Amino acid sequence: MTSQPLPFFSSGLRLDADLHLPDDRGAGAPYPAVIACSGYQGQKIIHPERFARALNPLGYAVLAFDYRGFGRSEGERGRLVPQEWAEDVRAGVDRLTGVDDVDADRLALVGWGLGGGVVVVEAADDPRVKAVACLNGIADGTRSTRNTHDETSWASLLTRIYADRKYRSTTGRSEITDPWDIVRLNLDARTDDYVGEELYKTPQFGSGVTLESADFLLRFSPERVVHRIAPRPLLIVHSAENELYKPIEARSLYEHAREPKRLQFLEDAGHTEWMFDDNPALSKIVGWLDGFLSAALDHTAVPADTAGAGD
Repeated sequence: MTSQPLPFFSSGLRLDADLHLPDDRGAGAPYPAVIACSGYQGQKIIHPERFARALNPLGYAVLAFDYRGFGRSEGERGRLVPQEWAEDVRAGVDRLTGVDDVDADRLALVGWGLGGGVVVVEAADDPRVKAVACLNGIADGTRSTRNTHDETSWASLLTRIYADRKYRSTTGRSEITDPWDIVRLNLDARTDDYVGEELYKTPQFGSGVTLESADFLLRFSPERVVHRIAPRPLLIVHSAENELYKPIEARSLYEHAREPKRLQFLEDAGHTEWMFDDNPALSKIVGWLDGFLSAALDHTAVPADTAGAGD
């Protein structure tokens, strides 16, 4: 693939982004476009660029970016607010509408983890988005976060959030905490190991998050607005053994959505331990994605080795 910087502004903040294009010297331009959106504590160089490497050879342009406050983007460090991230995705849509090599009429959103919920919320009120894929995403912030905790740690988090409301209302500041105090990993050993061994290789990964961010997360509920995506198609893919964001998130999102919609479970897989470029599980998801996007964006270049991968 060929890549070029494509920074854009969201709420006055400059966000660092790259546009990844198929390596065909423009033969397929203008390309159908995908904005690949990262999840909790994620950055563009983790899963968004992974999806770019997989989708570029299939003929898609892919925009990967760092949310405000993360990576090389401007913004308050430690502020992780999914409602604001949805605005960042919308700004990314704005930016792509002015790129000659991109067909802005064939634009889709693909979101991972928390980003899966973010793309649902953005697309609900943005008709420019023609298709949405939510991968191992969340449908409700309170439920998904609660399910990462035991009773003691959940009670402690709520107590801290309530106390922080009083603190920041008088000081204008919010307490910074370990990100895994909010979304706990220790109840999901496979994800915990993958995060520790792989994701911490990324600079600044695992940096502190404000308790105000947790307050916003608990009020974030994509399932309340997912019905507004219709009649545009929605693909929901979820790992059957996901112990971080449990399968109830996918089922609830599907139940709240309207047709056309598709729910696909990835068997024998947890949340993220299989996310490597050469892993068969990722290849299977890319095949499902390509079939879905090809139909939704009227993009017919489906290679023989991925056709039917979602059967």
